[in-house]
Amino acid sequence: MKFQAERDVLADAVAWAARALPARPAAPVLAGMRLAVTGNNLALSTFDYEVSAQASVPVDGGEDGTVLVSGRLLAEIFKALPARPVEMATDGAQVTLRCGSAQFTLLTLPQDEYPALPDMPPESGKVGADLLAQAIGQVAIAAGRDDTLPALTGIRMEFADGLVTLVATDRYRLAVRTFPWEPVIAGTEATVLVPARTLTEAARSFGGSAQVSIGLAETGEQGAQGIIGWETSDGRRTTTRLLGGEYPKYQALPPSEFSATAELAVAPFVEAVKRVALVAERNTPIRLTFTAGRGEYGLLLEAGAGDEATASETLDADHDGPDLQVAFNPQYLLDGLGAIGSDTAVISFTTPTRPAVLTGKREDGPADYRYVLMPIRSARESIIAR
Repeated sequence: MKFQAERDVLADAVAWAARALPARPAAPVLAGMRLAVTGNNLALSTFDYEVSAQASVPVDGGEDGTVLVSGRLLAEIFKALPARPVEMATDGAQVTLRCGSAQFTLLTLPQDEYPALPDMPPESGKVGADLLAQAIGQVAIAAGRDDTLPALTGIRMEFADGLVTLVATDRYRLAVRTFPWEPVIAGTEATVLVPARTLTEAARSFGGSAQVSIGLAETGEQGAQGIIGWETSDGRRTTTRLLGGEYPKYQALPPSEFSATAELAVAPFVEAVKRVALVAERNTPIRLTFTAGRGEYGLLLEAGAGDEATASETLDADHDGPDLQVAFNPQYLLDGLGAIGSDTAVISFTTPTRPAVLTGKREDGPADYRYVLMPIRSARESIIAR
């Protein structure tokens, strides 16, 4: 194997493929990155039996061949290279990398022990890259991080009626985002559960693409676990195994009727929450007291009590409904305010002990993003009925 390529293009592809490398590989070869030259094309790929990533870049002076080297080491080397053309070539059981006056010699890993990459599933439809990346970011904040509850570490993706609905919950908050897509076959319907960590990582590569193709294989060969794949317009592919397990019946969680609604500017609300929360101990809430009416000082924020440090601040808010005091985890509240994508937040309540719904204010129809947050009555109050 031999090729030459521009450092910046190649370094970007190496860094992207390296993101899929496992933190603790089950076997040494799974820490490898495979480089395969065919004609004037170089394919870089990683795979750990769960997630695969593949990027292609044009090269010059190519001699066909394949090699497997340490992916993280290669990525670190490319970060440090000068802005000069790069040349790589195999030399027996080693790979030589030259860039300007810098030269590196890397040991190769045994290719016969490396697993074959899964095929990209057949294309099911397309969606705007920026739209998909934004939606993933909005819901991923609510995904669980407890590996003992694997289903909650995923993002549920529902495809129906020309719409995609993304859902995530960690039992204490719920995020739901709906947006349009272009299915290959009209009427396509499917529901899959995708690891949130993988989906979030994949979304970082969507920025340079206009559209993302989504491929679904809900069930693999002979009933094996299904996979989902994404391919950007610049040819970068990611596949991941789908999660199993039963997902909570989330549809009934957001209240359909409300007794009170508050509107307030997001930026000053975020800053006030951050300030007041400085005195809140771990897992203790920030208290919000809404006073009926419109205008000045409609909201009082408080944290701390008794002999502990305390803080309070007032904000302008328009509150429609009876006076109300509610307590939230301050970080969960900040996560939701950062995700609504609007300058004005709308918080809808039923009672101080029932889930509240946070959305951005829209003039052109119902909100396409909802963040449902459970008020705190105890340190670990769950939004999901037990």
